[in-house]
Amino acid sequence: MADRKVIRRALVSVYDKNRLLELGAVLAKAGIEIISTGSTAKTLQGAGIAVTEVSEYTGFPEIMGGRVKTLHPKIHSGILADQSNSEHLQAIADLDIAPFDLVIINLYPFAETIASGAAYAECIEQIDIGGPSMLRGAAKNHGSVAVIAKVAQYDELFAAISAGGTTLEERRNFALQVFRTTAEYDLTIATWLGTQVGMDLPDWFGLIWKR
Repeated sequence: MADRKVIRRALVSVYDKNRLLELGAVLAKAGIEIISTGSTAKTLQGAGIAVTEVSEYTGFPEIMGGRVKTLHPKIHSGILADQSNSEHLQAIADLDIAPFDLVIINLYPFAETIASGAAYAECIEQIDIGGPSMLRGAAKNHGSVAVIAKVAQYDELFAAISAGGTTLEERRNFALQVFRTTAEYDLTIATWLGTQVGMDLPDWFGLIWKR
């Protein structure tokens, strides 16, 4: 049987709340500590699921309408710590930071917002900053962290939790999905912004392959 890494601590911050209560219930049943943000935390707490809010954990409030909430060393150090590296673990322990084993993030709906014909300012507000940063950090550190970018991946995650944790192969596949997701997200933003300034998009701009 493939080696599986036990999930003890998860960071959850999702715009798409579909299946969120099911997700929370699975994590809670498995004894996984949940750190969460704003509306995600409130939704889980409303269902009686134990959650520590990010602002409580970091000691820094969400500000500027939520523009700054997860951009904090206590979050990114927990995501990026290589758990096979004793120096990394000692460095975060000295700062009272615990590592994350699981990061579940889905992004603000930028493509849907521009497709709706929303005003320029509203579109700009739907450019996610913290989400891609956390996704990319967790994907880079997939040796230690499982990262979920899509609700459609929840069943695969649930199966891994039921089996005792994630395998390296599973974490690699999750990381691959993250980089595909953030690449498409950035291309969508850049394409839209180019149209706003009247730019002819160059041939090198790129395409995203989808199955």
